[in-house]
Amino acid sequence: MRESTLNSNLYQCRDILDNVRFLLYRFNWRQRYNEYKHAKVLKRKKANLENFRKYGSDPFCVAVIHGGPGAAGEVAPIARKLGETRGVLEPIQTARTLDGQVEELRLVVEQNATKPVIFIGHSWGAWLSYIVTARYPEMVRKLVLVGSGPFEEKYVKLITENRLRRLSQAEKEEYFYIVDILNTSETPASSVFLSRLGDLVHKADAYDPIEIPEDTTGLDFVDNPGEIYQGVWPEAARLRRTGELLRLSVNITCPVVAIHGDCDPHPAQGIQEPLAANLKDFRMIILEKCGHDPWRERYAMDAFYAILEHELSRGRP
Repeated sequence: MRESTLNSNLYQCRDILDNVRFLLYRFNWRQRYNEYKHAKVLKRKKANLENFRKYGSDPFCVAVIHGGPGAAGEVAPIARKLGETRGVLEPIQTARTLDGQVEELRLVVEQNATKPVIFIGHSWGAWLSYIVTARYPEMVRKLVLVGSGPFEEKYVKLITENRLRRLSQAEKEEYFYIVDILNTSETPASSVFLSRLGDLVHKADAYDPIEIPEDTTGLDFVDNPGEIYQGVWPEAARLRRTGELLRLSVNITCPVVAIHGDCDPHPAQGIQEPLAANLKDFRMIILEKCGHDPWRERYAMDAFYAILEHELSRGRP
């Protein structure tokens, strides 16, 4: 009996080791494949310069940065509107690491803009613009943060609390399920989950939205948005959790303006309090009856564009 039990345990150990070997093989294979695929994407972008879109004409002094990470095309309505009277770039972020996205944005500005530029970053794009500004302060004349996430960890729990109050019980359960998958899984269907999460978040994040189609023209080169999110966001969240994100503010010398909806589930105090205490030139503007995406809000859209026009005119050299 004892010998039988011992043999059974040995077989179980062997099965476990076989599974571990298989998982290691699959991980190494996937890692090599992802590196190969990402290298091909970068090579194609360098050859065709496809990772940005232009609106208006020279000089291109304004860059509008989308959120996500992975939400390419989201801020096209802003870039198009502002491009009616000036040159505007819409960089498209495709890198799967935070440093990769920083370098990607830097290259687009270096090679295509008239510096220093004005960054208008939305959501994750606000953070990305902030990080690039901190690393390359000579490149940026003004930083405009639209619907930014909070800069300190203590405010994060309020985001979920605010969102969940606006969702049904079934939607709450689906929300947590998808978030868990995106944070822990490498499933090939992550783009489907990310799209559905976007639907739930947009519902919770809006006050009275109007439908404005996203422009995905010419974005075929953008890989799986879910993989971009999974590659970038954990590192961004770590920067906030460790305090490194806020410490970057010591390198920012240009004016910084935050535009935030009063119904945005991202708490405004999570931007106002940390940045006002750490930046030399910071202002916060609150839009009434407005959620996370001001350009989609029925009651705030006109005020939002008026503020942008004012800030852009003040930012001219």
